[in-house]
Amino acid sequence: MKKQNIILFVILGILALFVINGFMGYNKMVSKQEATSTAWAQVENVYQRRLDLIPNLVNTVKGAANFEQKTLTDVINARANATSVKVDASKLSADQISKFQASQGELSQALGRLMVVAEQYPQLKATENFKELQSQLEGTENRIATERQKFNEVVKDYNTFIRKFPHVIYSGWFGFEKKGYFEADKGAEKAPTVSFE
Repeated sequence: MKKQNIILFVILGILALFVINGFMGYNKMVSKQEATSTAWAQVENVYQRRLDLIPNLVNTVKGAANFEQKTLTDVINARANATSVKVDASKLSADQISKFQASQGELSQALGRLMVVAEQYPQLKATENFKELQSQLEGTENRIATERQKFNEVVKDYNTFIRKFPHVIYSGWFGFEKKGYFEADKGAEKAPTVSFE
């Protein structure tokens, strides 16, 4: 064989490997991208569960005599704000997730204030409906934390895959972009102050 033919076969072999690797890498990127969308859908699902519990909680609390109307209004407004923030699962940018997280954090704070105020109403705390709703909310908050962690793990896997060589070449060509993570709320790094006065 001539030297030119050998060089041609080597070049064609490298090119064939490059194309085959591109097809396989593309398919894997699609699978990982779908996994991030699925994980995001589950995050939204557990947040929706919390949103669905809130009207029942508010109606139960409204029954308590002289309950602070401002607290209830804050919860209702925070719920409305949380439902208005929509995130496109195909993008999942850090900015979109941050806005979603901020609206959900506002709702969490409003719910926390509601629960603190509810502690001042023994007749409310004693009702079975309130106890059940409180228990469901606590369980939902645990589910939210779990699903957020799973989402971050899937996003890490996807982001790592598309940034490794040689996939980094194909990911840019085919428009696979880095996804955002859920991050700790601002101030979460500081331990809360506990006072027994």
